[in-house]
Amino acid sequence: QLQASGGGLVQAGGSLRLSCARSGRTFSSSIMGWFRQAPGKEREFVALIRWGAGTTYSADSVKGRFTISRDGAKNTVYLRMNSLRPEDTAVYYCAANKGLFSLRYSDYEFWGQGTLVTVSS
Repeated sequence: QLQASGGGLVQAGGSLRLSCARSGRTFSSSIMGWFRQAPGKEREFVALIRWGAGTTYSADSVKGRFTISRDGAKNTVYLRMNSLRPEDTAVYYCAANKGLFSLRYSDYEFWGQGTLVTVSS
């Protein structure tokens, strides 16, 4: 349903772009989000986008550095991450729900498999 990709190892200050391709039942999901989970920590909200209008919202910790966007033709959501910091190291997950503008991971019905981002200092 959701296929995430694009993670990897990058030095602090570098950039990565994550992709999340949606298919099947997730076509009806109007909210797409990115979450992340660092070792030993809870899953936390990163950014979301309302598919139709393109409205976005990002966590304070990533504002100005990360940008969420979508490509309707490709049914893909992106997370462009610039100025990466070691504290951004985590497994990043894309998620979808049917319209709830929420920062809580429990409100998301569909989840991708996660992609690991490691930022070295």
